Amino acid sequence: MDLATAPLISADSHVEEPPDLWDDLPAALKANLPPEMTPISESESAFAKRIGAEGEDRTLTADEREGERWRQQVASLGTSTVDARIQIMREEGVVGECIYPTKSLYVWNMKDPETGRLCCQRYNDWVFDRLEKPSPRFRCAAVIPTWRIEDAMAEVERVCEMGLGALMLPLVGTPEYNHRDWEPLWSLIEETGRPVVMHQGSGHSMLFYRGRGAAVANLLSTQSMAPRTAALLAMSGVLSDHPKLHFVFVETNAGWLSWAMSTLDHYNEAFKQNIGWVKPILPEPPSFYMKRQLHGTFQNDPVAIAMLPATGAAPLLWGSDYPHTEGTYPHSRKIISKLCDGLDPDDARDVVAGTAARLFDFDPVVFSSPI
Repeated sequence: MDLATAPLISADSHVEEPPDLWDDLPAALKANLPPEMTPISESESAFAKRIGAEGEDRTLTADEREGERWRQQVASLGTSTVDARIQIMREEGVVGECIYPTKSLYVWNMKDPETGRLCCQRYNDWVFDRLEKPSPRFRCAAVIPTWRIEDAMAEVERVCEMGLGALMLPLVGTPEYNHRDWEPLWSLIEETGRPVVMHQGSGHSMLFYRGRGAAVANLLSTQSMAPRTAALLAMSGVLSDHPKLHFVFVETNAGWLSWAMSTLDHYNEAFKQNIGWVKPILPEPPSFYMKRQLHGTFQNDPVAIAMLPATGAAPLLWGSDYPHTEGTYPHSRKIISKLCDGLDPDDARDVVAGTAARLFDFDPVVFSSPI
């Protein structure tokens, strides 16, 4: 396959929410929003202290606050307008994108279920109107309120009826994802045919460390939540009990998949010798279900590609992470060509487009019509 011209689907792209998306919430509920979901709520020094960096000890002036709000509004228009996105996609030969939020990734940091429910609904309605409804080139993830299982199920049914393309749950669940409380939701989502998407950093604090080296160390620690959640889903029987249920771990890279598969297979077999340690007893090794139902997105992960013989191609999904600075734009084509050089053509096609097209049920028109 000629990777210089092959159509691409980004399994990880982002939209920037406007700063006023939740402005009309009642004041009592707005007070529950985490800092990341408010337009300008904390000083530079406060943010610097949260990440363990040095910062100037001052609060933004009124003019600076207004300027930052304007910047966020411009960023939102640039990423939530169909024509603006397609212009960028055309540069790199991307024919379709799986769209995730930015500010709304922090929604699960709230404690109040009613505020969370309303925020999820507001975002889902907004992104549907902005991108999913106007164009078949975008499959947008709906943010699901998980504080109360009945709210989660109601929103799943609502957004699937609307037509949103995926269902986003936090990477770290409360309660943990091996708990039986989740069972009705797994059954419902399996019936919808939508994939569950779980973005790195969601459902937990990303500030594991502070001080020297913390920025990059925190990122690695955040991505390490993916194999932990994958292990719970595989070993608890969620995957075996729901064979049509797929989970996409977004922006966690994918090199960890082969290690997790090998590790779980080994200890699952070894611990069976200790009567009662392994419950439930799975009909197949954990890796069987993980290869079939788990996926990880990556921007530039040569380890994931090198381990493809162990995992198969199906778990690997390329994504540009546009418009974030750690993404591959404007060099996506060059990076993909280098990563996938030497792969079996069918495997390469699946990694860069085919598997995402099937998982997210893209309209075939995205391949047949020019971008």
